[in-house]
Order: sequence, then C-alpha cells, then structure tokens
Amino acid sequence: MNGRSKKQEKQARVSAEDAAGKRRHSPQNRGVEARVRGPCVRCCFTRTNSTEQERSNLQRDMLEGQDSKLPLPLRNNLLDLFTQIEREFENLYIENLELRREIETLNDRLTGEGQTVDGADLAKGALKTKASHSTSQLSQKLKTTYKASTSKIVSSFKATTSRAVCQLVREYVGHRDGIWDLGITRTQPVVLGTASADHTAMLWSIETGKCLLKYLGHQGSVNSIKFHPTEQMALTASGDQTAHIWRYMVQLPTPQPVAEQQQTPCEDDVDFSDKDEADGEVEGPNDCPSVRLATTTLRSHQGVVIAADWLVGGKQVVTASWDRAANLYDVETSELVHSLTGHDQELTHCCTHPTQRLVVTSSRDTTFRLWDFRDPSIHSVNVFQGHTETVTSAVFTLGDNVVSGSDDRTVKVWDLKNMRSPIATIRTDSAVNRISVSANQKIIALPHDNRQVRLFDMSGVRLARLPLSNRQGHRRMVCCSVWCEDNVSCNLFTCGFDRQAIGWNINVPALLQEK
Repeated sequence: MNGRSKKQEKQARVSAEDAAGKRRHSPQNRGVEARVRGPCVRCCFTRTNSTEQERSNLQRDMLEGQDSKLPLPLRNNLLDLFTQIEREFENLYIENLELRREIETLNDRLTGEGQTVDGADLAKGALKTKASHSTSQLSQKLKTTYKASTSKIVSSFKATTSRAVCQLVREYVGHRDGIWDLGITRTQPVVLGTASADHTAMLWSIETGKCLLKYLGHQGSVNSIKFHPTEQMALTASGDQTAHIWRYMVQLPTPQPVAEQQQTPCEDDVDFSDKDEADGEVEGPNDCPSVRLATTTLRSHQGVVIAADWLVGGKQVVTASWDRAANLYDVETSELVHSLTGHDQELTHCCTHPTQRLVVTSSRDTTFRLWDFRDPSIHSVNVFQGHTETVTSAVFTLGDNVVSGSDDRTVKVWDLKNMRSPIATIRTDSAVNRISVSANQKIIALPHDNRQVRLFDMSGVRLARLPLSNRQGHRRMVCCSVWCEDNVSCNLFTCGFDRQAIGWNINVPALLQEK
C-alpha cells in the first residue's frame, strides 16, 4: 500500500498518538484539562457512545503495538472486561453520589419540618397533626433510603420477630477507668463485684447502686473478679502479675424506692450519639470502706494475670496469664499444684465447671483448651481449633456444653461429649468479649466491641438486643456480661470501658415465648 508496510503504518500511528499525548500533558494544556475535569463530577463519568468507541479503538491500537505473548483475541477480551469493570465502578460511584444527595435533601427537609412542629402554636392542633404525620413519613423514607443504600451488606443474624422488653434498671458508677470484669457473690448477701483498670475492685449493692467496699491491694489493673462458692472471699487477678484472695464483710443499705423506668423494646433501632465523659476523672464514692491487704497472694506468673476462677469446692483456684501458662494453686497453702502449658500465645480467659473439676482456658493463639482434673493422679487436655482469631472467652454451662467467643466475630456452642465440631455457630458484626450463659434458661449474653449487647439461645437464634441510645446503654466497648437469675430487679449485668456497670431486667419468659 503505497510502498508502506502495515508495521510501518502502525508505528507511525503510535508516534502520532504519543505526540498528541505529550501536547495534552504539556504545561500549557494542564490547566485547561483541569478546568474541564474539575467543576462537574457528572461530566467526568458521562460519556457518549462515540467517545467510548474512540477510546476503545485507541486502546486496542496501542495494545497491538506492544510486545506480548498473549494472542490478540485474548488481549481484546481482557480489554473488554476491564472496560466493563471500569464502567460498573463509575455507575456505582455516580449512584452513591445521588443517594448521598437524596439523603441530605431528606434530612434537611426533616429538620426543617421538625422545627416547624416544635415552634407551632398549641392552638393549631390540626396543623400540628399534619406536620407530625409528614415528619413521620419523611423519617420512614429516610430510613428506607438508608437501608436501600446499604442493602449489599448482608446481615449475619438469623431472622427473628421478637419484641421482648429489656429494661435498664440501674447504673453503677464510681470507677475512674474502664471495667474489665464482673462477678456475683454466691453467698448472702448477694452483691455485684467489678474489676477495673483503675487498680481497684468494688462491691456494690444491687438494689441501691451504692458502693459497699473497695479493694485497694493491687498495684496494677484488676482484670478479673470471682467469688468463693460458700465463703465471703473474693479472687482477683491483676496486671501486677499476681492474684489475690481477700475476705470481705458488707452490710446492705436500706433499699430506696426506684422510680418507674420506661420500658424499651429490645429490637428498637435507635440512633446513638456518643456521649463523652466530662473532663477529668470521675469522682469515686468517698464514703466507701476499703480493704488493702490480701489474705493470700499468688505470685508464680511471669506476666499479666488476666483471669482467675475457683474450682468446684473452693479449695483450689486456677489463674491465666500472658506468660502463656495457667496455674493451679492450693488455696490453703498457696502452693503451685500444676502449671498448665501448651498455648502458643497469651491467655485471655479461664473458666471452671460449676459441678466438675474441669477447666477451660482461652488464648490469642485462636484455640481454647479443656483441662480435666477429675482423676487426681493425671490430668488430660484437649485442644479445640474452632476460631480464626483470638478466643476472648470460653465458658461452661450447667450441662455438657462449652460456649466460646472470639475476635473473629463468632460464638460457637460445643458439646463436651463430641467436640470435634460445634453444634451451633453464631455470626455477629463485631468482636465478642467475655460472654455469660444463664444457668436456668441457657441464654447467651454477648458483649461486643461496638457497644452492643445481644442475647441468643443455645441453638444460635437471636432473641434480643439490649437498648442502646443517647439516653441509655454503654457509651464504649462492652467488656463483660454476667447473669444473676435469682435477683428480682436485675438479672443481667454488663460493664464496659465507659467506666460503669449496668443492671438490666430481662423478661425471660416473654423472650423465650416469642422465640
């Protein structure tokens, strides 16, 4: 063709395109291009068919001039796929912008009409009714639009229609730092125990919310608190690498009349605005008596003691530490009976069976281990690898089950008789911390990093979610939950890094009836 080969024509075309690209990106033309692309986002993504065809032809021509071992048809197919992917991303981006504008418009209209209703004359009842109805419609439309924009996020919860009533009864405030753990005494009088990062443990009157006693014996964060099954003794684990056993004696104050609380449906979706604490430390109770000396100090660990618990009978205790070991001690002599090693990383929790000499330890190595001390001559261990991230806690039920929670956002229920695989798996949207299972009804309370507390049954069906709003609920990560089913006013307690513990009343019969 006029003495020129196809290869020469192609090289000439590529050279012309390179020259055009240099002119387009020259200093004189950069400002023009920026002005054309800058003002309108929609203009950047709205292309005519002819423009797309020209760009497609240009890219194909450029690919033909490049060295590649791929056949030309395959390269064309890849180019078409990439073009389609880019177009889909552009469409999603434009759709997202439009949804944002629509939400902002609806929000502005909702705010404007809400102000009109608030400032209306009380005599204009009909006008107020109409405005209120319009505001309600806008609110519903706003929620619908928001849910539509996030419809691609699949809920991990099983469907449930429960509307059980969960009532916040009392807040226990007085710690100067976050609360890690909770405990309920197993002797009379029944009181609530809290373990805090402020180096103290406190005992509280459940009925009045008053601090009854403060333990000041630790030199580090108090990470765990558990009570002796038959005596007035407490076991605390601390960041000072020790566990303490100390005696307490408390007298309950006279209960004061409790103002009627507003009942809140557990499943209400209430928008939550974070309420920061006031500047400075929260003042603790000034008239609370204190204990400073432990009756027994356990010192065998070489790292933070993160948890401790009493074995059945109360003659031995087990501790879990960041030194990757769990230690079994004799309470009377303070001697180390066994050092339970095998975990590859720091331990996070330990728990004992309520009626048998069994211990379960949890670790950051994604496993939990079951230790059997029923035979005094030997102790066996079983390793369970059911999680993909840190196992934050594993607890026994009164029956033959173990329930484990993890940072991988799952909770798993296991059968002690066959623990090769879980019998139920609960998938959530946030990391799970120290869980608890009610003894009578076997309801699992899950405290989450995202400030939520959710209730499930042992088969993995979600029963309820505790109220969370700018008026009630936790304002920071929820660290622990504990049940107290025999208490009339509060049968569930939670604590978190908002420096408070909360007592809840859960209508368990209604909860199970609506399951």
